Amino acid sequence: MCICINCHYVDRCTTYHAVEAQHQQPHLTETPGFEATEPTINVNIRPFENEIQMEWDVVGCKSFKPEMGKWAKLRPGELVPT
Repeated sequence: MCICINCHYVDRCTTYHAVEAQHQQPHLTETPGFEATEPTINVNIRPFENEIQMEWDVVGCKSFKPEMGKWAKLRPGELVPT
């Protein structure tokens, strides 16, 4: 699971913005201005039917500042990404 959903900076982070793009999800912001320090991203690659699927998850980041439920606060009523 991506640690970004519980990070204070999720709504303005360029790394999370890239993850949203990879997952073809709507952006929390169109103009992120926060650069994360040393994010670590796991990319899971798996075949599915006639295509290759990639799932990106940020699993570490020196800029991580815990704020439990931050993503859910920004998108009330929506399913939290897993």
